[in-house]
Parts: sequence; C-alpha cells; structure tokens
Amino acid sequence: MNYIETKNEEKGNKIKLFYEDYGEGQPVILIHGWPLSHRMWEYQVEKIVDAGFRCISYDRRGFGDSDKPWKGYDYDTLASDLNDVITVLGLSKTILVGFSMGGGEVARFIGKYGTANIEKAALVSAVPPFMLKTDDNPDGVNKEVFEGFKEEIRKDRAGFLAGFGDKFYNFNKNKDRISEDQKHYDWSIACKASAKATLDCVDSFGLTDFREDLKEFDVPTLIVHGDDDEIVPIELAGKKSKELIKNSTYEVIKGAPHGLVMTHKKEFNEILLRFLKS
Repeated sequence: MNYIETKNEEKGNKIKLFYEDYGEGQPVILIHGWPLSHRMWEYQVEKIVDAGFRCISYDRRGFGDSDKPWKGYDYDTLASDLNDVITVLGLSKTILVGFSMGGGEVARFIGKYGTANIEKAALVSAVPPFMLKTDDNPDGVNKEVFEGFKEEIRKDRAGFLAGFGDKFYNFNKNKDRISEDQKHYDWSIACKASAKATLDCVDSFGLTDFREDLKEFDVPTLIVHGDDDEIVPIELAGKKSKELIKNSTYEVIKGAPHGLVMTHKKEFNEILLRFLKS
C-alpha cells in the first residue's frame, strides 16, 4: 500500500495519506467528495490512464485508508495535505480534479500555493464559491441545515449516510443508472470514515468562503455541474464559480444529480477527457 507522510506540523499531527498511482504521463490528481474515499473514482481512473495520463487518487485525512487524526479538517490543513502529495511525488504540470468537498481543496490550494505546479483544474459538483447564507451571500444555505447534518450524524451516522446517499444520487429518479448494490457499496465506504472527520468536515465544506481563492485561478478550469443537484445546487455553486473564474469552461449535465460521476459517468467522462486532452 502506498502512503505519503504529511509535512504539516501546525496541527501537531503528522499523518499518512493513502494513495493509488497508475499510468504514466501528465499527472491528474483526483480529490474525492464527502464522506467517500478515492474509491468513488473507480469509473474514471481506467479512462484517464487509458488516455495516456498518470492518475493519482488519494484519501483525505480521516477517510478511506488514510490516518484518522482527531483534528486538522479545516481547508488550510487539507490544502497543505494536497501540497504534500504534489511535493512528495515531485509532480509538475499537474491537473487537479476536485469533486464536491474536494473542489474546496482545489480552490484553497490555488489560493494559498498558486499554480506553479498546476496546469489545469476541474471543479465537479463542487462546493465553491460559498455555501453558507450570509448578508453578502443571500442565496446560500442556512447554517441550521449544516447543524442539522451534524445532529443527525451524532444520533445515527449510518442512518444519516443512507439517506444522504439517496439524495446524492437522486436515487428514485436514477434507478436505471445506479443499482441498490452500488449505493450500498458507497454507504459502506462512507461508514468507514472517522466519525470525527465526518462531523468536522460539515463545517469545512458548509462554512468556508472560497470566493477570494477562485479569483486566484489563472489556469484553464473546467466546471461541471448537474442541473438536478440536490446537495450542492447549481445556482449556488457551479454557476457562481463560472462567474468568478475567468478562464473557465462551464459544462451542465442535464438531469444529473450530485453524484454524476456515477449516474452520468459516460457523459462526465467524455467531458473530462476532452478537457484533459485540450
């Protein structure tokens, strides 16, 4: 098994991040969503490697097969972890692909570390620019919604994750695109995450403002969102990210839910590969 030891000692907890590394050529880093792991990218990895790229997917701290410390789930630390992945593996001309919460790592990384080693970026069903409703973000989500998530996780995490999975895929609308077995498999991945990480990351993706980070994007950027996303609404996320990122390509997948990398994998893979090769 492959592990990278983080360099960030600010939180007093050097940890090991699990990663998979396949193929050769220009590196593509896949950053998973909450509360999953690198395994969510199963139907993209093969396509990326077969297209002539090196595909690296890693587990965020607290999730999958990575270490599960008690703290360090803020985006500054998560971006530092991503920087360690790039630095330790000696990557350059890297393409970052972040799904949902993983889009926050892409945004904060570019805002904090710049793009010296980054050639392109992609935000997929991603949480930037800002999920929380505030005076200057009136279309956002009320904080009580995120507090409700945490209350349900503390009461019955497995039960909450099952219901979240239904909304993740808009399951009743997409039964012809995803099986009960796949949904249960994803539930098992989510259950494997640290309970503390699952809780703390709700505040991270729900309350973090990425608007200034997006203004620092100076590389070609792909934004992909489904217009039936019930987890991260397109009007709040994808559409606004497009307005803030100057050199961006905006792709809307009609009828797609939040988990479009699974339900609409054919459409998404075609969009992603076209961007990678451009």
